[in-house]
Amino acid sequence: MLFRFKAFGGHLLASATVLSVVLGTLYLGWYHWPGWYLSGVTSVVPLLAGVDLALGPLLTFVIANAKKPRRELARDVSVIAAVQLIALIYGATQLWNGRPMYYAFSGKELSVVQGYDLDPIEAAAARDKDLPLAPHWYSLPRWIYAPAPEDAAGAEKTRTALTRGFDPTGMATYFQPWQAGLPTLRARLVKVGDSGYFSYAERKILAERMRAAGFDPEVANALPFTGRRRPLLAVFDPKSGTLLAILQAN
Repeated sequence: MLFRFKAFGGHLLASATVLSVVLGTLYLGWYHWPGWYLSGVTSVVPLLAGVDLALGPLLTFVIANAKKPRRELARDVSVIAAVQLIALIYGATQLWNGRPMYYAFSGKELSVVQGYDLDPIEAAAARDKDLPLAPHWYSLPRWIYAPAPEDAAGAEKTRTALTRGFDPTGMATYFQPWQAGLPTLRARLVKVGDSGYFSYAERKILAERMRAAGFDPEVANALPFTGRRRPLLAVFDPKSGTLLAILQAN
């Protein structure tokens, strides 16, 4: 039994180390707040944790036997490790493809733009033109202004992108610096009680949290911050457009 526990402990430690490195790198680079919440990755991480921290070490505990030939034991552990590796590669790939690339103000709301939200044709064109806000594999999340193109050519590109499943926040050739959108952003700020993105109960909770943080919920100083989960509330300085806080209703 002691042999089984040693094998289990060693496998658990190795699995936890590898998983921590992978998730830690993705979190610190791309998924820190509010990316982790808005991107809705909570369905992928439990799968990784379940396979790598629970199922793998548990199977090692079951098959470990001090009387078993070492070659046979190594083979069995290798099979388990291979399954873990496949699950890790799958999960890490999903997290990588869905990593937050931009936090965009589109003219009416804030939203997270993940890797698979970007139109690949527009992204390639932005890189070919060497645009400063073009997405690269090494790009960390950036705050941008992503309005819908107003010229005829841009409108046609938008219609084409929509047929491919991408909206203007995925059209990298039209991305503008964050500062360019501040005049529009300040004009679009609303009171939390007037935001249709939240339920009545959520608006009450957010108003209470605004007061607790020192913000006046009766001032037009907020915008919804959307993603793949319930929206957050972004609170701004109405005069400068400086982001002051990001609040969660649930």
